Amino acid sequence: MERGLMLNDADCGFCMRTARLVPRLGVDVDSSTVQAADLEALGVDPVRAVVEMPYVHPDGRVDYGHRAFASILRTGPRPWRLVGRVIESRPVDPIARRTYAWVAANRHRLPGGTAACELQR
Repeated sequence: MERGLMLNDADCGFCMRTARLVPRLGVDVDSSTVQAADLEALGVDPVRAVVEMPYVHPDGRVDYGHRAFASILRTGPRPWRLVGRVIESRPVDPIARRTYAWVAANRHRLPGGTAACELQR
């Protein structure tokens, strides 16, 4: 794989809206849905993939959630690369993790979200 792969939940309107917006940041990633991808071949945990966005690096490593988003940003132009590094920095990482978890848990309430976006607990 030459470029990283961002995977989104096709059943979630919020996730798909986000997937359409991310390329506007100038990042250098491919995009697909969790449902269309061969998750096993990519080394992606299928249960985790619908709760936390996966990003498959060109070398095959997989990041999830806020770390996936940070990795995606680091493929873009300078200001976004810096933001990606800050997200994973020691003081910001726990805040970013909790923020991502809140967004994921409430994605059905966010712009583009529908009842189908709600995560089952």
